[in-house]
Amino acid sequence: MGDILIIYDSRHSDIKNLQDDFNTLHPKMMFTAETETNKQINILNITIHKTPTKWTTSIYRKPTFTDSIFPYTSTHPPGHKHARIRYLYNRLNTYHLNHNEYKEELDTIRDIMTNNEFPTHTYTRPNLKKTHTITPSQNPSNTTQQQAPISYIGRETTYNTNIFKNADIKITLRTKNTLQIC
Repeated sequence: MGDILIIYDSRHSDIKNLQDDFNTLHPKMMFTAETETNKQINILNITIHKTPTKWTTSIYRKPTFTDSIFPYTSTHPPGHKHARIRYLYNRLNTYHLNHNEYKEELDTIRDIMTNNEFPTHTYTRPNLKKTHTITPSQNPSNTTQQQAPISYIGRETTYNTNIFKNADIKITLRTKNTLQIC
């Protein structure tokens, strides 16, 4: 079970009674409750702030947050590295942040990129493309595409996988990075 956000009026509802009711639903499920502190609550990766007239959101990072992602110099496929950066920019542009919070998050993204050795020319925002899923009715052959996982070892791998672009084979890149005790 994941996180559940319940918005309630404490003048009409008792969260403790509601929690007790939830905990009677199934003997193996135990619900816990976290309530707002200082008119805000953190849930997933956002903070919800309550004001007298509205709610606002900001990006939340746990106290244990580190800015480590795949270093640019790692042997991970470039698509994996750039996907993380696209995620950060997508999140930045999805939440309705005020000007100062937006600028602060943009600075954080740049710090993450700097600390993970991304070249400065990659600091510009990537093309944020909407993904398109092909439904079975849109696929004329209505067959499943074969997949071939290939270990990524560097730029040569990307060059070699381009050979398969016109084939009916989907290439997926994986890494073989593992820790070994010598």
